Amino acid sequence: MTRPLPPPKKKDPQKRTRAPLVPPGARSRAALRMTAAAALGTFRLQVCAACGAAAYPPRDACPKCLSVDLAFRDVPDGGEVVAHTTVRTSTDLYFRERTPWRVGTVALDCGPAVVAFLHGDVVVPGRVRVAAKLDKAGNAVLIALPESETPHMRDDPLLRELTASPKHRRALVTDGRSAVGRALAAALARAGASIVFVGAAQLWKPFPEEAELRAIGNIEIVPLDVTDTTSVSELAGEIGGKVDILVNTAEHVRPGGVLSRDGITTMRDEFEANVFGLTRLAQAFGVAMRARGADGTNNAAAFVDVLPVHALANWPEFGAFSAAGAARLSLLQCLRAEMRPGGVRVMSVFTGPLDDDWRQTVPPPKVTPRQVADAVVRALEEGIEDSFVGDVARDVAQKWRQDPKVLERELGQ
Repeated sequence: MTRPLPPPKKKDPQKRTRAPLVPPGARSRAALRMTAAAALGTFRLQVCAACGAAAYPPRDACPKCLSVDLAFRDVPDGGEVVAHTTVRTSTDLYFRERTPWRVGTVALDCGPAVVAFLHGDVVVPGRVRVAAKLDKAGNAVLIALPESETPHMRDDPLLRELTASPKHRRALVTDGRSAVGRALAAALARAGASIVFVGAAQLWKPFPEEAELRAIGNIEIVPLDVTDTTSVSELAGEIGGKVDILVNTAEHVRPGGVLSRDGITTMRDEFEANVFGLTRLAQAFGVAMRARGADGTNNAAAFVDVLPVHALANWPEFGAFSAAGAARLSLLQCLRAEMRPGGVRVMSVFTGPLDDDWRQTVPPPKVTPRQVADAVVRALEEGIEDSFVGDVARDVAQKWRQDPKVLERELGQ
């Protein structure tokens, strides 16, 4: 059984921080489609449209009938471990620092046999469920997990390497004045974060929920205004080397598009907080996080942004806010590539309309702060790169994948 993960010892500041390394990253275009599925937290393999055979590893033609009509589809994740070994040495620098590493052959119920990493609680021979996770290089790998949850299962070193679990890590939530920020701070504390820094603009000005937030044992409220470069830089100077998980919940939302407004003042405020605020956070905290991607138990693990699903396709009723979301999405894609050499994940949590005052006239279904908080924690614990919260977000994402132009027309009606 997996042993409980002990809290990390206090770091000796005179010792060198271990340089982050990533596993080999070259993948074919077919394999990158499997990565795209793993980024959503799904287990998909190629299934031949002609003969129905499932194929692994990803390839350009069916191994049975040579058809090239291979699409990735959800398949049963059950299987049985038929062989295993333990890698104790490797010529690859990344794996050499992390041995021993369990590997096995799993005969999947859907057909193919796959080589997968083995969780420490997997019994050989025995039944397992196989999951696709993203490794430190951002590519899909397979890991065989016990069929049912085991004690301290998430503390397994291999599984922890493929996720960004908050346990024993230090987190920063950027806006404690928002309901989402407060719910998320509490959720991270429950998930085992050693400390949760919660940002609040104009800290000298109290807010009604401040006492409730401070009552949670491992939460510290810190001054942070994402629209102020000096505020962000000063906080990074104080805690930048301690932040393992950064979750940006700051947003400025107002209804209206382009023609419905007079001037650009409101739009400038939206971009200042939503786009440039994200940029300030990335520039102030990102470099130190990228350098700490292998810094022991509480290494830097994830940079998370909570943004509207209409970043994918503009919703004219909140057109300028959607446009700011689209800019954020593009920045996150850039940041993801820049953080990858450090093995730090950049995660996007897309939400439907939140149940707040600014979206009071928006008809249900809407998303509650608790739903967003739970989705962020789940994304961290499962290593999911793109999450969608609420029925509206899932519906928009599905339609966007099918045909973005049809979705544009639908939202514009």
